[in-house]
Amino acid sequence: MNQLRWLLRAKRWAQNPPSAKRVKFVFAIIAACIALVVVEKTIGLPDWMQVERQTKIRIQH
Repeated sequence: MNQLRWLLRAKRWAQNPPSAKRVKFVFAIIAACIALVVVEKTIGLPDWMQVERQTKIRIQH
């Protein structure tokens, strides 16, 4: 059922393709995401962005 939905969506997209402006916008977002991943992998995250594990508080009865 899901495949049929994707085929119908692809048909609509083929009949009414997005504008060049929208395609450029989507590619710019994808490029920004890839750039963020590359910076994170090469340089790393600053200390203020690191996630600290919180200890679970156990209540004893």
